[in-house]
Amino acid sequence: MTQATQNPVDIINARVPGYKDLQMLLINHEGIIEQILPMGTAGLHSRASIIDVAGDWISLGGVDLQINGALGLAFPDFTAENAHILQKIRQFLWDVGVDGFLPTLVTTSVENIQRSLAIIAEVLPSQQADAKILGVHLEGPFLNFQKRGAHPAEYLLPLTIDEVKRVLGNYAHVVKVITLAPELDFTGEVIPYLRSLGIIVSLGHSQATSAQAQRAFEEGATMVTHAFNAMPALHHREPGLLGAAITHPDVMCGFIADGKHVSPTILQILLRASYQEKGLFLVSDALAPLGLPDGVYPWDSRQIEVKNGTAQLADGTLSGTTLPLLVGVQNLVKWGICDVESAIALATNAPRQAIGLPGIAKSQPANLLRWHWDETTKELTWQRLFTALLNCSMNKNVETR
Repeated sequence: MTQATQNPVDIINARVPGYKDLQMLLINHEGIIEQILPMGTAGLHSRASIIDVAGDWISLGGVDLQINGALGLAFPDFTAENAHILQKIRQFLWDVGVDGFLPTLVTTSVENIQRSLAIIAEVLPSQQADAKILGVHLEGPFLNFQKRGAHPAEYLLPLTIDEVKRVLGNYAHVVKVITLAPELDFTGEVIPYLRSLGIIVSLGHSQATSAQAQRAFEEGATMVTHAFNAMPALHHREPGLLGAAITHPDVMCGFIADGKHVSPTILQILLRASYQEKGLFLVSDALAPLGLPDGVYPWDSRQIEVKNGTAQLADGTLSGTTLPLLVGVQNLVKWGICDVESAIALATNAPRQAIGLPGIAKSQPANLLRWHWDETTKELTWQRLFTALLNCSMNKNVETR
């Protein structure tokens, strides 16, 4: 809900991720969640409007911690001339169920990074009621050459504090997450330095052994970027970066659920091993053609081909997806490897937890999604409740299905 309703609203008979049994959500006239209470709670005063969701799931909108662009614009390609497209991207993401996101800058020149950071820094203080930028995710340029994937080799940099300072410039306050290969830091000083700046460190595009990863976690790294992709596979004698992350109680792994980057069977193993949303969160890893039809598109100095939502370079290297975040939720349920509650939490509560934000709870803005599971078609669908809340606030005791 992006603006205040005229009257308080009760949402009743709702399933809410993280809460047992059916709940009621009390939304005040400012559009804030006032309470989440079990159905049948006694002593509540009469409210102005009621929405009965009849057992559907209610959640906050999604948070995408790794998204590279949309509507034809890659975030590292920001200029003064195209910066206005960012507002259209934010509205588009809101329309596909995303409340907040981290524009992700993949490896490029320091000049390009600085230019994009400067433009985003200008936008941060004045964001309106749509998908909000929560900071920037720098995916590179401190990556292992052997696991660079689609990142251009000519812009990779050594992992030193001096190089980090050069890349961040005056915009460290804009960066929320940085992906790096920890084995490139021979001093053990870079991760603590980044943490001192309030930047969350995610390990990825890396050849790190389990011992090197464990050291990075001890130094303050708390995330892993797109699990299984751009890192060594799990091995029974050397569990590697991913094995160390899965078994660490304070580390969360992002993952892509398009069915191409990681097979559904492997995702099922990952979900079981990581206790689902306790150790994992969904990302889209969407590229600039997000919101556009399949086809061939420019990508830095190269081209990518998009087919059925998957983007590849000419040599077949996977470079990302063009599927919105919530498609991953629907895929997990469709593939039968995740129950509805956990799938929703993986895109809504879990990414918030990964960057230190609260999930659905009292005092949160009621930017709510309503999810419906159809037993007949076996389909999971969603809609924003904003319009319904505004409509029902005019009429007391309105019930919607």
